[in-house]
Amino acid sequence: MSTFLQQLPALIGVVIGALGSYVAIVRSDRARFSRERAARWEERRLAVYADYAQALKRSVTLAYRVAAHFGNDPHPHPLSPEEAAPPMAEATVARDPAGEALLLLGSPEVVERARAWVVTVLEMEAFLREERRDPAAWQALLERQRAGRASYYAAVRDDLALPPGHAARWPLPASPRT
Repeated sequence: MSTFLQQLPALIGVVIGALGSYVAIVRSDRARFSRERAARWEERRLAVYADYAQALKRSVTLAYRVAAHFGNDPHPHPLSPEEAAPPMAEATVARDPAGEALLLLGSPEVVERARAWVVTVLEMEAFLREERRDPAAWQALLERQRAGRASYYAAVRDDLALPPGHAARWPLPASPRT
């Protein structure tokens, strides 16, 4: 038997080992790339979700302040509709790109919850444009807005597999009576 034939099984073993190693490395790299890509998209979605919430919350905070001007809300820093018009317009304009990014990257459930939340915010803004003085109606809108926000955050947490968060419903200190 020739020397080549004697070493052929070892040579075949080396070739099979090299191919197996190559396949294992390629599969490992593909899995790592897939995990990294999923993590990048998850980070982007979280940023989009947070940006949308912050844009909407700016509008809500301004609405609280204008409502305080009409006596509907106890916010400590009332703002007249005239003073609020420029920042409210800016907040409304800022919502548009945040909303478009949300439509592009958000899950259907998160987008639906965001729509429900923003519809309530739009109703709050309409309430203020009418210059209504009805604290009970305003309080009902506030409760709907808070429920919409909580629902949005719950959908975001579900989509990103985050742990449950805080309900953001903590009692405020009583205001001193004058």
